[in-house]
Amino acid sequence: MSKQVIVITGASSGFGALTARALARAGHTVYAGIRETKGRNAPQAEAVAAFARENGVDLRAVELDVASDASVEAGIAEIIAQQGRIDTVIHNAGHMSFGPAEAFTPEQFAELYDINVLSTQRVNRAVLPHLRKQRSGLVVWVSSSSTRGGTPPYLSPYFAAKAAMDSLAVSYASELTRWGIETAIIVPGAFTKGTNHFAHSGSPADKARAAEYDNGPYAGVPDQALKGLASLEPADADAASVATAIVEVVDMPFGTRPFRIHIDPSEDGAEIVNGVADRVRAEIFRRIGLEDLLKPHVRG
Repeated sequence: MSKQVIVITGASSGFGALTARALARAGHTVYAGIRETKGRNAPQAEAVAAFARENGVDLRAVELDVASDASVEAGIAEIIAQQGRIDTVIHNAGHMSFGPAEAFTPEQFAELYDINVLSTQRVNRAVLPHLRKQRSGLVVWVSSSSTRGGTPPYLSPYFAAKAAMDSLAVSYASELTRWGIETAIIVPGAFTKGTNHFAHSGSPADKARAAEYDNGPYAGVPDQALKGLASLEPADADAASVATAIVEVVDMPFGTRPFRIHIDPSEDGAEIVNGVADRVRAEIFRRIGLEDLLKPHVRG
């Protein structure tokens, strides 16, 4: 395993924080992207520094607000100035919402799309020129089993955004292989414990519209949806298993990494559907004479 310079977005908590620490323990130089490191997330930034000191690892917080072009460009420039390179970028930043779709305003949908999808485009535009110049690199996308697995009600803005992000990841993958850049898509299931994903989820702005659902024929659906998801999750389900999977992928030799890795204790069916979709994609590439775009090219 060679030491890599890695940047991960949305690393103040949840999968991001767990992954940043696990990668640092594995011997990599890791930049934990966190917004407002001198403001409301100052305690999280200090926790990163404390973890590095206590464990003797190279883990650093970097100011990275994925909703801001300027912040992303400045954060990536800081890493390049300090390290001279970036080897791996991990798209992890995201936000969830919960409530009937109709009760969310278009502006709320746009905000969720910005955080979960456009953020990856901002980061890619800042990072990829460096990876392409190196003719090597790895882009890891933290997707969701909701993009093709079971989709319980009341999570539509998040599900729609993650589906768009997954589609973007697939498209990017074939456009980067000839640059020597590899893609891995991590697909976690619905971990209801071990992260703040559900606890910090957004709610509909149109409270009156939401009340019509809650007090009408959909009364009780929110509780049933959340309880049902939790009941599908095995007692030993551990959010840290997502971080472990990402470390394993990062440490694999170039050209051997699987295109998708599912970590879904509840087994909601996404692995089956994704398997079919990815095979269809590969077959189309073969039929149009671009099969070489399915695998990253040797550096050089």
